[in-house]
Amino acid sequence: MSHNFLTYKIADTIKRTAKIEPELFSQYGVKRGLRNENGSGVLVGLTRIGNVVGYEEAEDGSIFPVPGRLLYRGYDVNTIVDSVVSEHRFGYEEVAYLLLSGSLPDAEELEQFRLLLVENMPLPHEAVMSILTLRGTNVMNILARSVLELYNYDESPDDMSRENMMAQSISLIAHFPTIIAYAYNGLIHHTKGLPLHIRLPNPELSYAENFLYMLKNEYSELEARTLDQLLILQAEHGGGNNSTFTVRVTSSTQTDMYSSIAAAIGSLKGPLHGGANLKLSSMFDHLKGVITDWQDKNEIRSYLKRMLDKEVFDQTGLIYGIGHAVYTITDPRAEILRPIARELAAEKDRVRELEFMELVEREAIELVSSHKSGNKATSNVDFWTGFLYDMIQVPQEIITPIFAMARCVGWAAHRNEELTFSGRRIIRPAYRDVGETSASYIPLQER
Repeated sequence: MSHNFLTYKIADTIKRTAKIEPELFSQYGVKRGLRNENGSGVLVGLTRIGNVVGYEEAEDGSIFPVPGRLLYRGYDVNTIVDSVVSEHRFGYEEVAYLLLSGSLPDAEELEQFRLLLVENMPLPHEAVMSILTLRGTNVMNILARSVLELYNYDESPDDMSRENMMAQSISLIAHFPTIIAYAYNGLIHHTKGLPLHIRLPNPELSYAENFLYMLKNEYSELEARTLDQLLILQAEHGGGNNSTFTVRVTSSTQTDMYSSIAAAIGSLKGPLHGGANLKLSSMFDHLKGVITDWQDKNEIRSYLKRMLDKEVFDQTGLIYGIGHAVYTITDPRAEILRPIARELAAEKDRVRELEFMELVEREAIELVSSHKSGNKATSNVDFWTGFLYDMIQVPQEIITPIFAMARCVGWAAHRNEELTFSGRRIIRPAYRDVGETSASYIPLQER
């Protein structure tokens, strides 16, 4: 894309026209980023789908931090994962059923739902060919374009009856693994000249297993169970996260399912949302290169302090993977992933690297907490996801797309709720104009 002189000239005016003095936000009571002063989100809606608990309210109205909890339809995600692990089974399908329906399936319903997802995984031949020929190297962008194209294969894309919206939800949840696996295989075929492998889903496999099968064919049982847990933990995170809120905002206009989900993918693609895990992988690659002794707590702490002081790495003053907008004491997702990281590291002979990460985690939490004037920080889910995906040999190019694959069910559930509950209205917040109010228009010949 060419940038000529006029482009630069107009762009330079943004420094002036987009400037808004910080004190005006306080003057007009505007909460930037829809955040309260304590960092919690401004309450903008009601839901029965998911809840993110990091604070509780005292009798006097003040709030105080508590150990983090993530609830799906009222069920603690820790309890769900514990059940899945103890019964040695895959759990994402159960979570998807729960989020969509509001209730836990019995054994027969769960098996029927698993089969329904597998039956919906194959794509129309024309859609497959389109995915394999789309230009670009960003799989999230390919995913968004592919979702928009699926509109054309839907006989009733704008039908908003409950039955059709649920059919669309199940279809999209099922299609995501196929689109991502095919998009990546097409990408490496075009960029690296590797053979093209297109595998149809296997009706005997779980959702997580089918994705790994279509992506790379060979995988261990522990790799599949690791992916299953990652999908469970990323399936839903309340209505206030940016991509889910994007779904609710766009759905409130009564646009179609495909447009709404594509918008959510665009939101998740951003480096401050789903793309944050890529920054974390980059940070750990950097730390592994500059820290000479991975067991030296003092060397690690010293370097992390320099990161906070904006002296090294990307000079942002951030230690990625530490801190969360809601969770302050613990992120329950990180607490669940840490033990499976230890188990997988033992299988992959990467225990030394794991121990280094745990030491970085402890020192970073302590440093960031003290840096925030005693307010406690915690490691978040991103701290462990990149390492886990690396150990199960998932390429970095599809880490964020897998996040979208997991979250698609949460997006679908929130869309269905937004378009069904009786008090729905188009979501239209207000912005106050603090610019000129009486500029005098100058005729063109006088400028």
